[in-house]
Amino acid sequence: MTIFLIILSLALAVLAAAQLMRVFEASAKLKGGTSELPSDAENKYQAKMMLVFLAAYFSFFAWLVAKYGDKLLPESASEHGVHLDNLLDFNFAIITVVFAITHVFLFYFAFKYVFNKDRKAYYFTHSNRLELLWTTVPAIFLAVIVIWGLSEWIDITMDETPNDAVVIELYPKQFDWTARYAGSDSTLGASNYMMISGTNPLGVITDQSLESRILELETEKAEFQSELDAAPEGGVKEVEMIEKIEKWDRILAKVRSFTDLDAANRMLGNDDILVKSEFVIPRGKEVAFKFRSRDVIHSAYMPHFRAQMNCVPGMVTEFHFKPTITTAEMREKTQNENFDYILLCNKICGAAHYNMQMNIKVVEEEEFNKWMQGQKTFAESITPAEENGTANAGEKDYVISMIEY
Repeated sequence: MTIFLIILSLALAVLAAAQLMRVFEASAKLKGGTSELPSDAENKYQAKMMLVFLAAYFSFFAWLVAKYGDKLLPESASEHGVHLDNLLDFNFAIITVVFAITHVFLFYFAFKYVFNKDRKAYYFTHSNRLELLWTTVPAIFLAVIVIWGLSEWIDITMDETPNDAVVIELYPKQFDWTARYAGSDSTLGASNYMMISGTNPLGVITDQSLESRILELETEKAEFQSELDAAPEGGVKEVEMIEKIEKWDRILAKVRSFTDLDAANRMLGNDDILVKSEFVIPRGKEVAFKFRSRDVIHSAYMPHFRAQMNCVPGMVTEFHFKPTITTAEMREKTQNENFDYILLCNKICGAAHYNMQMNIKVVEEEEFNKWMQGQKTFAESITPAEENGTANAGEKDYVISMIEY
């Protein structure tokens, strides 16, 4: 209701202003004047006001920079981020110079070329030299920006990472993140969406998770078979149960095929570490990130490290960077004891998109190693097959939808 009243008030104000203008026009005509064209005095006044507005315009711009400059992100907390900030500063410099020059000319010309009935405008049709100038100069600057940007992009996406890099997979779904660390072997274990269950949210493939998943699927299939046996013959329920059993047979066949992976590959995921709500990375050491997605396209955005990558279902994307400032150091620099680095989803992925956040903690390497030693491995956290219940409805629906897709 409040919004409606505000809109109504604005509409009435516009109508009132329009009526006042009509009154002034009628008054001018009664006095023998004309309201269509301004007088010379009015023209000169408006021309002078253009210079006043120019000064006020740039003063306001300078005030905005001074007032809100410190509301921008703090200095980059990654090695490559410094280069990206330099690229951004270069862009800002070009934009600001062009902005200043064009607006100075815009308002100055409005002042200088105020209407004069004795002056005739010069009719200018074409100039090859001018066309060449304003095509070539922007092209040169754009080429520098593009080449510079591609170079920085290649540095974090295509250049090889060191063998001792920390390997982390970030796995989003609507509406949260899971981080998976490669264990002591520095290699992430194999995974597949058909392996996803309540105790295996990333679908990691190991001997233990395979045994657990197969038992889970067989138990669910048996439940469907019981429902089928109890369903009225020829009814809708019977058809529904037959379709579910057929789908579960296909899933089971695929999951059982993972046992064909050689034993070494099935062991890779045992020492992986899964964490939620916050993940930790070491200062001064390369961190290699790999991204997948469980449902829709998400975007892993780490603003303080100047890094962002799309997370796409069905494929793996990646980048790497080296953190340079610990969380404790950045809290001192920002004078904010509550400061935290953060991972955000930068793609509008659904109703709770705003809630897709995960804290990042940067610590010294020694503290990082100690933290890693205190985490449970995947082998230690996976539920034994004989204790594992069936998947919840959400997990079932997800696997079924992927099979149908």
